[in-house]
Amino acid sequence: MPENSTPNPGAPRADPRSPFVFDVRELGRRAGSMRAYRRSVPAPAGLGLDIIAVPEGAPLAIDVRLESVTEGVLVTGSVSGPVRGECGRCLGPVHDELDVELCELFAYPDSTTDATSEQDEVHRLMGDYLDIEPVVRDATVLALPFTPLCRPDCGGLCPDCGQRVDDLPAGHAHEQLDPRWAALAAFGDTDSDADGDSSGSHTSSTKE
Repeated sequence: MPENSTPNPGAPRADPRSPFVFDVRELGRRAGSMRAYRRSVPAPAGLGLDIIAVPEGAPLAIDVRLESVTEGVLVTGSVSGPVRGECGRCLGPVHDELDVELCELFAYPDSTTDATSEQDEVHRLMGDYLDIEPVVRDATVLALPFTPLCRPDCGGLCPDCGQRVDDLPAGHAHEQLDPRWAALAAFGDTDSDADGDSSGSHTSSTKE
């Protein structure tokens, strides 16, 4: 088996200048060979969800191990970095830290895994390189909360005034009108307006 595979001219290519790309020529294809890498890289745009994500350009700490196996290169390790978002209850800012585990096989182009897997079922080496950015994206999205909270016991917003409950004094409440009396109250306001108009008309007539 050759030490490195010849890339398919029509296959996607990895950008060796990307900090998420690793050159597997340093590893070789002898099963059991390993290399460890630690990198601090700027987070790419769109790393997360609309409501919470890793800020673009924020430092990501990548600590991975590349191991040569029969079918390809096994990547294991972790990625950590800051996340920022909006609380799903009170809409306040959320500040947290992301720490996710990575474990992904990158198949050799001439391996059985490559031949028997659909295009989106397994990651593949791109010539002499592998790109872990898609793996980092998938792991990040799965690790982020669907409804982030600024704190577990966040009280949310007052349904009447819209203020943060945690910022309001204890016992904060709004007077609630019994809906059964709402129509009567409106009727009373109408009568008051009518009386005011009548008084105004009577006064004008008297002056004349």
